[in-house]
Amino acid sequence: MVYADVEAASERLAGRAHRTPVLTSRTVDERSGARVFFKCESFQRTGSFKFRGAYNALSLLPEGQRERGVVTYSSGNHAGAVALAGRLLGVPATIVMPEDAPRVKLDATRGYGAEVVTYDRSVERREDVGGAMARERGLALVPPYDHPDVVAGQGTAAKELFEEVGELDLLLVCCGGGGLLSGSAISAHALSPGCRVVGVEPENADDATRSFRTGRLHRIENPDTIADGVRTPSLGEVTFPLVLRHVDDMVTVSEDGILRSMRLIWERMKIVVEPTGALAAAALLEGVVRAEPGSRVGVIVSGGNVDLGAAGALLS
Repeated sequence: MVYADVEAASERLAGRAHRTPVLTSRTVDERSGARVFFKCESFQRTGSFKFRGAYNALSLLPEGQRERGVVTYSSGNHAGAVALAGRLLGVPATIVMPEDAPRVKLDATRGYGAEVVTYDRSVERREDVGGAMARERGLALVPPYDHPDVVAGQGTAAKELFEEVGELDLLLVCCGGGGLLSGSAISAHALSPGCRVVGVEPENADDATRSFRTGRLHRIENPDTIADGVRTPSLGEVTFPLVLRHVDDMVTVSEDGILRSMRLIWERMKIVVEPTGALAAAALLEGVVRAEPGSRVGVIVSGGNVDLGAAGALLS
């Protein structure tokens, strides 16, 4: 994959995806000693960056496959993204979701018109359920991250950030399966060659960090983290090589650190983010990654699809 793929995705998304705002916070700047720019994908259609990759991938399907439809598996954000992209493009969408997915994400996915099939993640693998449905129904499988068209779409978020604020010294991106991280890193190296790109994971779901450090793929089945958007078992065949090639470092943050960062963003920046959406910021706010004084730092806020009842309980 190359930056030209991200540029092509950006053209397809023009007029379809929102160009999300870039926000700043004096509190965060003072705390970190840097100038920090938050790319707020919580304001994207369906409430997360996932719409970018889903729409790009579905728009490239052959006409015959569009008529038959697609299937995917997701804990929530990719589910809603594929459902909406399918509705906009006239592609029937079937979504495999865990029974314990946040209610707000289940309801939103059904609301976009997709068929939702639930599974028990304690005894079933979503890849197996989705793959079986693809074979049985003749559906195209559009995975949440391990697909070049999905990665290219996700890379448009960082592309817009650099176009708006210019070159950066550091870019922090959350990591589950690596689609957003690898796409963002490709954009960073094209538009800001001196920018250091760091992926951020929960300590409880550190498969990508271990994979990055050892050079061989690690897996964690059903990782136990409040950041439900990154409960992926591993990086993929597409994303793992891209992360090794384009990402400069990987770090992890604690569950408490994610919650503290989520609370600060809610209270000081007045925006609603989900735990995964606060993950990249947590690396900076918790001091896991230290920015050079006066440096320019980008943070991708990945999404804002939070169950308000559950969030209230967590934050209290």
